[in-house]
Amino acid sequence: MTTDAVPAAPLAEWFRTAVPGVADGPLTVARISGGHSNLTYRVTDAAGATWALRRPPTGMVLATAHDMEREWRFLVALDGTPVPVAEPVALCTDPGVIGAGFYVMGFVEGDVLGDAASGHRLKPAARHAAGLDTVDVLAALHAVDPDEVGLGDLRRPGGYLERQLRRWHRQVHASDVPDLGVIDAAHDRLAARAAALPPSEVRIAHGDFRLGNLAVGPDGTVRAVFDWELATLGDPLADLGWLVASWGRPGDSVPATLAGPSMVEGWPGREELVARYAERSGRDVADLDFYVAFARWRSSCIGAGVYSRYAGGVMGSAEDAGALAARLEAFHTQAQAAYDALA
Repeated sequence: MTTDAVPAAPLAEWFRTAVPGVADGPLTVARISGGHSNLTYRVTDAAGATWALRRPPTGMVLATAHDMEREWRFLVALDGTPVPVAEPVALCTDPGVIGAGFYVMGFVEGDVLGDAASGHRLKPAARHAAGLDTVDVLAALHAVDPDEVGLGDLRRPGGYLERQLRRWHRQVHASDVPDLGVIDAAHDRLAARAAALPPSEVRIAHGDFRLGNLAVGPDGTVRAVFDWELATLGDPLADLGWLVASWGRPGDSVPATLAGPSMVEGWPGREELVARYAERSGRDVADLDFYVAFARWRSSCIGAGVYSRYAGGVMGSAEDAGALAARLEAFHTQAQAAYDALA
């Protein structure tokens, strides 16, 4: 299967000069993931060697979004550290090749557990191991000194949480969601609590750390962390809060921010994950309730943007009234949960 988003002929010409070891002959390009964020493709040469290619989405790209060079920087910086990432192969900043900048990395075989049904794909013992290794990898990421891997210049003035609250609050107010009362009230509680928190370390924050962005082996070992487009330097506990908020368990009174595999028997509970992270990282997690609430609020803000794009008919496929109503309900559920958690 080929795709016009990554035309194979001009890509093959670029590969011959930029990618070591590529065989002569045509390339085969197939999309393997992608939605509202950067898109990933499997590229196969005539000899059967494979790579993964990342490029921005084909439409609705904001001026400051989907920066492939920035994502590439994190991949290069973490290559060779204890954090498992795909091997960075080559970066192309010339949009004339396929219509946008892109980069190529090694192809990592593994299972990406990105929805509820995928929880069954690992055996029960491997599910527990995968949950613990997910946390171990997160702790390893937060142990990396940004200065030592060449990312220190990405530090920004001001507090990370303050910047995040300001950014997402601004974006949710640019959405088409009709009632923002709860999201505003939750924002005010988050801002007041954030101002009272002790200063955090500045570490690499992935921004979307969850099982759906990891490749996992059959034994539960995390083989690679993907999707670095939201990565920045910031508060490491924001990543832990995001992971916990997305880690649904049977009997939850509030649904997880994203459907994932952890609803299936055999996956560790959230308490075990948090205890493991505290042990491996040495960080105080006493204020984790704030970070989980912040994750739910941020998820609601992101959901407002997705709702607006579908409601505006710019996603390429329409949603019926029921599906749009479900998106609004999820928006309000997560915003209300964030507000209630900080009462």
